[in-house]
Amino acid sequence: MIDESFRLTPLDVRRQQFPNEMRGYNRAQVDAFRERVADEMEDLTRRIQDLEAKARGFHEQLRAFREREKALNEALVSAQQLRTEMREQAEREAQLIIREAKAEGDRLVDAARGEARRLSSDLEALDRTRRAYIMQLRQLAERQLAELDAAAAAPSPVLATAELNGAEAAPTKSHHPTPAWLDSLVKE
Repeated sequence: MIDESFRLTPLDVRRQQFPNEMRGYNRAQVDAFRERVADEMEDLTRRIQDLEAKARGFHEQLRAFREREKALNEALVSAQQLRTEMREQAEREAQLIIREAKAEGDRLVDAARGEARRLSSDLEALDRTRRAYIMQLRQLAERQLAELDAAAAAPSPVLATAELNGAEAAPTKSHHPTPAWLDSLVKE
């Protein structure tokens, strides 16, 4: 196990001194090795710092992506709720329009039926008026015919004077034929 409290830096490696002992190591080789180890440690330290910076950046990006994902999920849920609400609103409006159209249609049908009843009543009244007029015209024609028949049956004053004077009498009764237009009115 590595002791976390012991942290060796490249500077520590460069400053480290080893006492001279007999039969020790070659000092130049040890110094060169220490220098290589310090350089390598500096390089590793830089890489670690770069990787930690990248890791922090990735953590920030991950946090941002999670926030975006959360916002997108919330937007998606809101859009679905809005779609549902809009569909329900559209269905309610459609039902209202259908009810209003049916009511308007019923009103128009009722108005048309009322107009038809009124026109039928007007037609019946006109037919009664026509029949009454024809009846009155027939009665007038019959009175006129009766007067014509009475006038034809009565002795003519000219003939009466001629008879008194001894002239020959003309036929006394002359029944005038009924004109065709008058007969057609009388038959109705």
